[in-house]
Amino acid sequence: MLRHFTPVAFLAFTLMLSILPARPAWSKPVIEVVFVLDTTGSMGSLIEGAKRKIWSIATTLIDCSPDAEIRMGLVAYRDIGDDYVTKTFNLTTDIQGLYADLLELRARGGGDWPESVNEALHIGVTKMNWSRGRDSTRIIFLVGDAPPHMDYAQDMKYPDVMRLARARDITVNTVQAGSARDTERYWREIAQMGRGEYMAIPQDGGKIVVIETPYDREIIELQGRINRTVVPYGSQTQQRGVRERLRAGTAAPAPVASDMAGYIVKRAARPGQVAEAITGDGDLVGDVASGRQSLSSLPETQLPDDLQRMSPAERQAHVDRQMSERRTLNEQLTALVGRRDRHIADTRSKAPRPTTDSFDQAVERTLRSQIAR
Repeated sequence: MLRHFTPVAFLAFTLMLSILPARPAWSKPVIEVVFVLDTTGSMGSLIEGAKRKIWSIATTLIDCSPDAEIRMGLVAYRDIGDDYVTKTFNLTTDIQGLYADLLELRARGGGDWPESVNEALHIGVTKMNWSRGRDSTRIIFLVGDAPPHMDYAQDMKYPDVMRLARARDITVNTVQAGSARDTERYWREIAQMGRGEYMAIPQDGGKIVVIETPYDREIIELQGRINRTVVPYGSQTQQRGVRERLRAGTAAPAPVASDMAGYIVKRAARPGQVAEAITGDGDLVGDVASGRQSLSSLPETQLPDDLQRMSPAERQAHVDRQMSERRTLNEQLTALVGRRDRHIADTRSKAPRPTTDSFDQAVERTLRSQIAR
């Protein structure tokens, strides 16, 4: 058809093509979840339950969208006069790092009834490092038991914050701990304005069921062997961070450690992925194998002490051996995690249906529905 264009029309057509944005190659979908969490004294039991279930929630995301990049973040809030009003942990793929941050949270403060909900929501919607792509799913869970302070002149009030959330295509859900009527009114309205879902759970977070399985011990042992294939590198701070993530997994209770191992191995087992052993950066074996890092161009000062003492050929051979062992162990771990998943599903199917959702059940059910939508 181009032969029918006049010269002027053809020039206009080619100019239009030149200024159109290039169509990107297939890009990985992104799922981002931020918890805006009340950390005042009355929330103690729920927070402790969240620490045990963050990995099963993260695994739900992978089960819903196996190819997606999973990013999670947290805004902890209290009120003016407490140790902090808000504390922000930005969206990250390093779920182990976020888990370590969550372990440090304690429920304290909150002398009066309302809390700084408006400020926390505003930070959650506007200050987190949300992605911008069309293939991104952006979800917030506001979790608390007390209504917002509507008398703080400096705050942007939640109706305006929800307008910003809609403009950014962020879905805002609310999870009410307890049964306070004034909180319910606000929580329902925030969820409605945020195009999300309102959920009510018991004050203590409900009966968070942790199912132990016959496979937990072997899973933890295999994950420990996989962890020994990790080679921390980078600055001393980065290397220390990698070791701390590995220690956090070792110290976790058995069902939590199994959940963590299940998440990592499912993330590593996706098509085209190089087997990963940790979340986040700093593992030389995984980064070299994936092409994110070149061993030959890495300054020696970025290497751990034992690799600095090796020749370049010895370093490459060491990294290759670690990756080969990791792939073998990950194959075994993937099979075990599959058996564990089936055992848990079977146990749940035979258990009496609870009359109320627990925190993790409410969140996981909502995530499945909203990601599918």
